[in-house]
Amino acid sequence: MRNMLRGLAAALFLAATSGLAHAQSQGQGQGQAQSWPDRPITLVHGFGAGGNADVIARIVAQPLSEALGKPVVVEARTGAGGNIASEYVARTTPDGHTLILLTGGHAVSAAMYRGLRFDPVEDFAFVSLVSVFPFVVATRAEGPVGSMAELIAAARRDPGGLTFSSVGVGSTQHLTGELLAQMAGIRLTHVPYRGGTQPLTDLLSGRIDLMVDSVTVTGAAIAAGKVRALGVTSAAPWPALPGAPTVSAAVPEFEVVSWVGLAAPARTPEHVVERLNRELRAVLAQPAVRERLEGVGTRVNATSPDEMRRFISGEVKRWNEVVTRAGIERQ
Repeated sequence: MRNMLRGLAAALFLAATSGLAHAQSQGQGQGQAQSWPDRPITLVHGFGAGGNADVIARIVAQPLSEALGKPVVVEARTGAGGNIASEYVARTTPDGHTLILLTGGHAVSAAMYRGLRFDPVEDFAFVSLVSVFPFVVATRAEGPVGSMAELIAAARRDPGGLTFSSVGVGSTQHLTGELLAQMAGIRLTHVPYRGGTQPLTDLLSGRIDLMVDSVTVTGAAIAAGKVRALGVTSAAPWPALPGAPTVSAAVPEFEVVSWVGLAAPARTPEHVVERLNRELRAVLAQPAVRERLEGVGTRVNATSPDEMRRFISGEVKRWNEVVTRAGIERQ
């Protein structure tokens, strides 16, 4: 009888201590969830001031800061088509205080570079896409090229004589220009930049012949009549550029639509990723934010973390096929 009582007491003690431990664990988890963020958050991107990534990062940062109760500070780490920024964030502490605004170039890099020091999919905790957008093939308004058909004809007369800009070797803009050349049967000369507004400055001064860039960068100059949109890379006309033809009107089946999205380092706590997704989706649903994003030529496209991961995996596969099919040498 005494042994039975001792056994019962031991069982009750174990149950009580187990329940206490579970409660403490839950309390710690809730405390961690409530304590994040406990300091300013850095939102990194890999391109120059005034470029598409920089503008979108700043549109999103302020309302996200208000939602999270801590400053969200935008920081550019430029170079290598965004890879310097991606590597930096992939190696930072996964505590939710360093995020990255990825662009379509993130998936392109997986196709273009053999020696990346990060995995474009496995080294990131994806939060949500922010928006999607096409690029614009543009030239200065007073230049000799007045249409896509004229561009193709000029390039055939002088192979390699026309130059086009991008935001870096291996960027989506770079591969968009190369894909255009491949599908049109012409040769263009690539001139890489670090992003920002310098390509537009050089286009207007005549240093380069063509730009392949976003509506964010080109839209104001097109509206002012300083730059001519030869074609948008979406399959259908884009609302932000009324009247601009599609590239596919001159080069059948040509289509490139890029994207930006928010991510954190892999192994960022799940509750942080879930809250980021929830708050970002609420921010993107705000009419003022949506209007600003549409005003720079993008279309809001919020997703779940899993949807973003599947999307980027698909983009990596797609650009691998483009690089192989176009015969572009991997770096």
